[in-house]
Amino acid sequence: MPDTSPPVRRSLFLHAPIRRTPRVLLEQMLALVDDDTPADGPDGPVAVLERRLAELLGKESALFFPSGTMAQQSALRVHADRRGRRTFAAHPQSHLDTWEEQGYNAVHGLRMRRTGDLHELMTAADLAAIGEPLAAVVWELPQRDIGGLLPDWDELCEQVALVRATGAAAHLDGARLWEAQAYYRQPFDEIAALFDTVYVSLYKSLQGVRGAVLASDAATVEVARVWRQRLGGGIRDAWPLALAALVHLDTLAEKMPAYREHAIAIAAAINADGAARAYPDPPQTPLFHIHLPADRRAVEQAGADILAERGIQLWGRVRSASEPGRCAFEVSVGENAMEFTPDEVVGLIHDVLDRAASLEAPSVPAGSAAGRT
Repeated sequence: MPDTSPPVRRSLFLHAPIRRTPRVLLEQMLALVDDDTPADGPDGPVAVLERRLAELLGKESALFFPSGTMAQQSALRVHADRRGRRTFAAHPQSHLDTWEEQGYNAVHGLRMRRTGDLHELMTAADLAAIGEPLAAVVWELPQRDIGGLLPDWDELCEQVALVRATGAAAHLDGARLWEAQAYYRQPFDEIAALFDTVYVSLYKSLQGVRGAVLASDAATVEVARVWRQRLGGGIRDAWPLALAALVHLDTLAEKMPAYREHAIAIAAAINADGAARAYPDPPQTPLFHIHLPADRRAVEQAGADILAERGIQLWGRVRSASEPGRCAFEVSVGENAMEFTPDEVVGLIHDVLDRAASLEAPSVPAGSAAGRT
């Protein structure tokens, strides 16, 4: 059936295909190659991307995967097999648990020890209280589903040292590592040096098409290569995916501080207005959440109406809240969101809330006492 979705003209949502039309992306990819560029081999785009990211992260080697799910499962499987332990620890809202159908267990027989409070960052005290041998601990930096929060640098170093002292591996879910680096202001290789294995996404911050890269020491990467093949990820002709990621690799880090500052300005305007709440306040990264005093379904409908009428997309999805009658959505500032002034975002929130309120208001039957004057 044909796609009847309203056209998106502007979007707060990072992955709206406004500037990433196939033609634009293909033109950007073509600019990176010439007639002599091979499709594969040591000078092909995949090998170039792997070397570039290994160098950026200060690791001996790096390996392309068709998905981050596969990359992280492979890393955890290697750590578990080496240590003879089947349990790893991670935050209760870890992407591995929330978004990946618990593949670590279904495919590899691993068990996740949910560590820390559901709505707060994992702490050193949480890790110290585990009391059982672990294969690894996973840090998601930033922690997306609690508003893009990050531990302070010293706290992060303390946590990793504590875990390493137990013999467990430290793994970084760095799908949004560029956002985290804009907060820490540490070189990428110094952040990555804390961890045995580091995964980065090729389509989130980098705005590629799909795929991931896992970086580590050469021996670990070679074992991960075996698991990539076992899981069906040893695909040929992955060069278009690598090229799409290379498009923004040299420019993303320099843009991220401006994205973060714009996120801070938008959040400040929202909180000064008071109709909704932006959290964290201020945002630590370009990613934060906007909490609305309205029902999720009414807000979803309001957003759909605004998109249909004005061509403005405000979110990828709306999240329910533990408190009835409230919900939230994520903003991840990139080129799309830079087009919106903070005051305009506040105005759009008021539009959403007004529409949602009218949808939530109970209808008054004709002739009732409430309908008579």
